[in-house]
Amino acid sequence: MRAYRGQPRIFTAAHMAGRMAELEVKGLCLEFGGIHALKSVDLSVHTGELVAVIGPNGAGKTSLLNCITGFYKATSGDIVFNSESILRRHTHELTRLGIGRTFQNIELFPGMTVLQNMLLARHTRSSYGFGPACLYSPAVKREEIRHHEILEEIVDFLEMQSIRKELVGSLPYGLRKRVELGRALALEPQLLVLDEPFAGMTLEEKEDMVRFLLELHDGWSQTMILVEHDMSIVMSISSRVIVLNFGEKLAEGSPEAIQDDPEVVRAYLGDTSDPESTL
Repeated sequence: MRAYRGQPRIFTAAHMAGRMAELEVKGLCLEFGGIHALKSVDLSVHTGELVAVIGPNGAGKTSLLNCITGFYKATSGDIVFNSESILRRHTHELTRLGIGRTFQNIELFPGMTVLQNMLLARHTRSSYGFGPACLYSPAVKREEIRHHEILEEIVDFLEMQSIRKELVGSLPYGLRKRVELGRALALEPQLLVLDEPFAGMTLEEKEDMVRFLLELHDGWSQTMILVEHDMSIVMSISSRVIVLNFGEKLAEGSPEAIQDDPEVVRAYLGDTSDPESTL
């Protein structure tokens, strides 16, 4: 596949505006009927970073993302985004504030086309109301044209030209993951939250997704936080890695430091007595 060399309007505009995306999680706790999913978790994501959150199954990774994106309400602690507490904000409010997300289990409409699924995300950027929409005024028409232009730029960036009018339900799993990324980008997010974006993909599909995320990060300074189990990918693309275990933060640091941390190795493997054991 070719490498993208264009300048999508949304990314160019974002770069020129110097969008801030500062996230700080402070002492976050989450309980479900006495079960502690998160225990006093502290972390931060700074503008332009690609931060990975890793940990064994049940460590609380998706619960953390659900709190950040408003799907779960934390028991205590605080979440601050761009100097504003968002702990009690609803999901749609967080979307308007600039937090976009993809899901571990794909949340698309299979009976709609790729473009239609992506267009749904643009409602957060629409300025007109019900009346002008019904009348399809010239202002509405101009705005609709702009929405479609932006979607076509995202389609081009993610190399989905050949499937843009295909029903999502007819697409293979890896392409559906790509469509979900496209829908998240259609929100023009300041912070992009990715929950296992590589899960279930073939090697070739993973390579394509890595390329897209690296171009978003390196070329356009898109701020991202991702949960992922594929350690080879995490260690190769992340600016910083945060490790959770049983709902608590176990370690934080550069990919190299995390890879050599005996506590992290023990959490994954259960035993560090074998000198040849690696993460």
